[in-house]
Amino acid sequence: MPVKILADSACDLPKSFYEENHVTLFPLKVEIKGQEFEDVKTIDPKTVYDAIRSGVVPKTSQVSPLLFEEIFTEMAEKNEEGIYIAFSSALSGTYSTAVMILDQVKEKYPDFSLTIVDTKCASLGFGLIVQEAAKLAANNVSKEKILEDVLFRSQHMEHIFTVDDLDYLAKGGRVSKASAFLGGLLNIKPILNMEDGKLVPIEKIRGKKKVYRRIIEIMHERGSNLQEQVIGISHADNLETALEVKAMFEDEFNPKEVYISSIGSAVGAHTGPGTISIFFLNQLPS
Repeated sequence: MPVKILADSACDLPKSFYEENHVTLFPLKVEIKGQEFEDVKTIDPKTVYDAIRSGVVPKTSQVSPLLFEEIFTEMAEKNEEGIYIAFSSALSGTYSTAVMILDQVKEKYPDFSLTIVDTKCASLGFGLIVQEAAKLAANNVSKEKILEDVLFRSQHMEHIFTVDDLDYLAKGGRVSKASAFLGGLLNIKPILNMEDGKLVPIEKIRGKKKVYRRIIEIMHERGSNLQEQVIGISHADNLETALEVKAMFEDEFNPKEVYISSIGSAVGAHTGPGTISIFFLNQLPS
């Protein structure tokens, strides 16, 4: 029996991915005007971005503990082994809740073989790890080998973000309101990355074209054998820019693939529309 792969919706993969690859989905929740939705299942990202543009501030919450209990118990009863690949614990309480529920389930089913991995990753950086794990599971690779791959990619996944409007990050406390105001006046675009699972600003660049030129420089500085990689691009209702960036990467790096996805409802509620995120490995698995 293949190893079961489980993931939460913050990996920003489309609904079809879960269905086609037999990956179990744990949706985070998004609330708009008092109405609660399940990310991927009952809300699409465009709804969230349109709400934000109209002045609504969506709220998000972690995966339902009851859903964890239901799925984990069902797996334990069937004697299935699995790996739950989880959203960064620095950005959500989902990972710690899952660990708590697993401990409870294991009191009744002590032999249940489920490992929960805190990827310290987000969006498609996390999604690329899930994609690879699903491929390995489909090829009947052992749990130990899949886990080894998941942990390696989690430790070596680079996340580079740039946002269209600093105001959304200011609302989330990522930059000061004064910085956001001046950034808007001066056409300053921040470049951010992930450090120990948290989003951290690293540079501010004036002008959109200069931002992407600088991102390419960062990829040269940090990336490893980019021509052998799948490079990920996720976007917040900004497909046109994502396609332009994809063409730039294909010209510059000639990678194995450039995979584009939409930033999902739960992650996008915090980044706001217009965000572009780039994901690649700084070291390849041996």
